[in-house]
Amino acid sequence: MHIEDWKSQIKRGTLELCILKMIARKPCYGYEIISRLEHWPILAAKESTVYPLLRRLLKEGCLSSSWQETTEGLPPRKYYSITGQGKEYLEAMEGEWEHLLEAMAGIGQDGDMA
Repeated sequence: MHIEDWKSQIKRGTLELCILKMIARKPCYGYEIISRLEHWPILAAKESTVYPLLRRLLKEGCLSSSWQETTEGLPPRKYYSITGQGKEYLEAMEGEWEHLLEAMAGIGQDGDMA
């Protein structure tokens, strides 16, 4: 397995968590999410990855959406907001993430492995 394959798998598994964390802070539109993810190359994602994920989270009730007019004369933007169900899901994901980090930190330490 090549490192790029591994990175792709890690990214695929964490992108949903990252997007929900972003939207939980403030409602975002799709291109804004893509642009913000580009600040961290390991998380950078294309439209063909982000928009289907947003649609799925919307369908599953984790997100809601609304169209908002822009002040710059641009077409309206579809903003995504986290729902109560989405907040619960995000909290569960963050808990699992913390458990994963704790387990990873403990691996290889003396006395922790039987």
